[in-house]
Amino acid sequence: MNDEEIRPAVAADVPSVKSVTDAAYHPYVARIGVVPQPMEADHAADVAAGRVFVTGDPVTGLVVLDAYDDHLFLDSIAVHPDARGGGVGRRLLRFVDARARALGLPEIRLYTNAMMWENQKIYPRYGYEVVERRVDGPYDRVHYRKLLNRA
Repeated sequence: MNDEEIRPAVAADVPSVKSVTDAAYHPYVARIGVVPQPMEADHAADVAAGRVFVTGDPVTGLVVLDAYDDHLFLDSIAVHPDARGGGVGRRLLRFVDARARALGLPEIRLYTNAMMWENQKIYPRYGYEVVERRVDGPYDRVHYRKLLNRA
C-alpha cells in the first residue's frame, strides 16, 4: 500500500471524496457539537478547482490544498477509518510537504478543531508547531504551521 500514487482528483472521484471525508470526520460530530467544516465542503467545486489529491483504488485518503503567495494551506486531510494505521496519512503529509516545495512555498499552514485532540498529537510529530488558538464562529481551532526552509 505504501507505494500507491497520490494524484489529482477527477470528477469521477467526487463521490469517493465525499464518502471518505464523511467517514473520517463523522466520529467528531458528537464530540465537537457541530458538523466539521470538511463535511460541508463543495467537493465537486474543490475537485474541479484542482485542490483535491487522492490515493487508493478505491480512494482511501485525500488532501485538500490551497496555494497562496507565501504558504500552502492544508484545508483538509482525510483517511478512511478502514485504512487507518496503514501509512496513508503519513504519505499524504509527505505529499503536502513535497507539493509546497514544488510550488516554491516556504511554509504549510493548517488548523484543527481543539476537540480533535488526536490531531494535536500527530501534527507536531511531522514538524508542525502551534501558532495560535482561535474561535472562528462555532469552531474552536488550533492553528499550526510548518516551516520548510529548514529541510
